[in-house]
Amino acid sequence: MDQRNDLSKDLDRRIDALAARSMPTRSQIIEDAPAHGRSLAWQQRWAAGIEAGLAEAARGDFATEEEIALVLDRYAER
Repeated sequence: MDQRNDLSKDLDRRIDALAARSMPTRSQIIEDAPAHGRSLAWQQRWAAGIEAGLAEAARGDFATEEEIALVLDRYAER
């Protein structure tokens, strides 16, 4: 079955763009929504977050030890 024939041009374009910038294939992206409840919009936000994190790391923009300690303290069991 050709999945492209069943999708709108916009949805088809968004899937192609996501597949080009992430590891999953077109089929995996399409199957992920019903199998795991991950909409295309969620998958796009996830990929954008990964790209942003990689860009921050490339710039050397990491959390300080103090920032990490604050987060860990906030979620520590009491």
